[in-house]
Amino acid sequence: MKRVALIVLVLDCVHAVLASYPRAYNVTWKSTNFKTVLTWEPKPSADYSYTVEFFRAGQDRRRSPLCVRSSATQCDLSGALSSLTSSYTADVLSEPPLGEPSEGSEAPHQSSPRFCPYNDTEIGKPDFKLEVSEDQRKTTLFVSDPLTALFKDGRQLTLRDVFADKLMYKVTYRKNRSTGKKEHVSQSSVIELAALDRGRSYCFSVQAFIPSRAYSKQLGEQSHVQCSQEEASILRDYSAVVIAVAVLLFLLLVGIVTGATVGCCKHRRKVLLKQKEAVPLRDV
Repeated sequence: MKRVALIVLVLDCVHAVLASYPRAYNVTWKSTNFKTVLTWEPKPSADYSYTVEFFRAGQDRRRSPLCVRSSATQCDLSGALSSLTSSYTADVLSEPPLGEPSEGSEAPHQSSPRFCPYNDTEIGKPDFKLEVSEDQRKTTLFVSDPLTALFKDGRQLTLRDVFADKLMYKVTYRKNRSTGKKEHVSQSSVIELAALDRGRSYCFSVQAFIPSRAYSKQLGEQSHVQCSQEEASILRDYSAVVIAVAVLLFLLLVGIVTGATVGCCKHRRKVLLKQKEAVPLRDV
C-alpha cells in the first residue's frame, strides 16, 4: 500500500509540474506562396520547451524533427504539409526542456485553427515587364509566375505549377496622372492590352487572381506600379549643364536688353535737354 501511495504521489507531482508549464497562445498560421510557418506565444523560459504536432482528418499525428523540445516560438511546416488540398490542425505542447525525461503525462497544449495550404496561403506580388508596340496602341505585359516554397523532383514550383489554369492575373491600369482606372483579367501570363490612346503614358499593376477560392482569398498582393513611358520632362530631356547654360544665356540676354533700354533712355533725355536749352527765352 505504501508503494502504491508513493507512486500515486509521484504521478500527482509530475502532473502538477506539467500543468504548471504555461500553455501556448496566439497559435497562428502564417503562409505566403506556400511558405507556411506556425507561430505562437510566449517565449519559453529555461524550465520548459515546445513541441509541435500536426495532423489532418483521419491521419495520425506527426512531428517535425526541428520542432521537438524547442525554445523557438515558430515552426516551418512548408514541406511537411504534403497534401495541399487537405485541412491541417496543429497542437503546440508545453514539455520539459530538451534532454530531460518525459513522464508520459499529457502536456498542456493549444490547438491552431484549421489550415488548408491550397485555399489559405496568401499570394505574393508578381513581377512583370512592359513592351509597347511601334504604333503605341498596344502594350504587352509579361508576368513572371511567382515561385513557391514547394519543390518537386529537385525543381522549385511556381504558382502556375500548383494552380494550373485556375491561376489568372488581374491588371489594373490608368492613364498617367489620371485617377480613372480600368481592369482586365487574363488567364495567361502574357497579357495584351489594345486600343490604348497613342502617345499617352499608361501605368499598370498586376495581382494574382484565383476565382475558385473564397472571396477574401481570391486576390494576391498587388505588384509595383510600372508606366509605359514617362511624361515629357525638361529635366529628363536635357542635362543639368545644358539647362544651366540656357539659364545663363537668358540672364545675359535680359541684361543686354535692360542695358540697351537704359542707355536709350539716357540718350533721349540728353537730346531733349539740349533742345530745351537751345530755345531762346521770350520777351515779357
